[in-house]
Amino acid sequence: MSPSEPQSNTNWTILFLCWLLVSVSTAISIFFSSVMEFAPCVLCWYQRISLFPLVLILGAGLLSFDKSVVKYSLPLAIAGWLVALYHTLLYSGIIPESIQPCTQGVSCTEEYIDLFGFITIPMLSLLAFSAIIALLCILQRRMIK
Repeated sequence: MSPSEPQSNTNWTILFLCWLLVSVSTAISIFFSSVMEFAPCVLCWYQRISLFPLVLILGAGLLSFDKSVVKYSLPLAIAGWLVALYHTLLYSGIIPESIQPCTQGVSCTEEYIDLFGFITIPMLSLLAFSAIIALLCILQRRMIK
């Protein structure tokens, strides 16, 4: 076993955890809209646009452990995080509803889930994207060494 092999195995495990988190988040998103019949708002769709391709990108990176997978997936995760942050701030009332993008169709502040009095669907998305970004940054730092 070479000295870099344990580090390579750990890096693969981090990438696998990131893919697993993205896959579970995607499944939950589809479950909310298809099974629970929660209509996604415009901001939810933008977050999905950032999330769904990550399943394929990170999955492909796992197969051959492509070191450039972080370069391809991190911008999507950051874009999704920014939209999720805006959505969370809008949902919590920090950003006024008068400047919300959801003027037609489903409201961006529609309350479907409220766990423990503060955990909402936009916050779940923000937490998921935060964890994905953290894992990708950890992986990037480990691969630079």
